[in-house]
Amino acid sequence: MNVEEVRQICIAKNGVTEGFPFDETTLVIKVGGKIFALINLDRVPSVNLKCDPERAIDLRERYHDITPGYHMNKKHWNTVMLEGDLQDRLIVELIGHSYDLVLALLPRKVQEEVYGLPGK
Repeated sequence: MNVEEVRQICIAKNGVTEGFPFDETTLVIKVGGKIFALINLDRVPSVNLKCDPERAIDLRERYHDITPGYHMNKKHWNTVMLEGDLQDRLIVELIGHSYDLVLALLPRKVQEEVYGLPGK
C-alpha cells in the first residue's frame, strides 16, 4: 500500500481534515480537530496510527513492520511501514481502529457534528 492509498482511506471517513501543520513532509489527518493519522512523505513511507495500548504491544510482537510510534507517545501510537510485508486489509483495519479510538474520545456534540446528526 502506498501513501496516497492510505490518504484516500483516511479522508473518505466522516469529518476528516488534512494538513501540514508541522512540516511539508508530514501529512496530518484529523477527525473533530484531533489527530488520528500522520503520514510520512519523506523517509520510508509510513503512517503513525493511534492504537489500544495492549493491542499495540501485540501488533509490534507479531509484525516487524509495526513499531512504537515515531515521535509519538509509544504507549498509544504505532508506526506502520507501508512498503513491508503487511497485508493491505490489516493496514485498512488499523486506520479504522485509530479513527474510532479518536472519535470515541471526542465530546458528544463533536461526534454528532462528524456524523451530521442534529444536536439535542
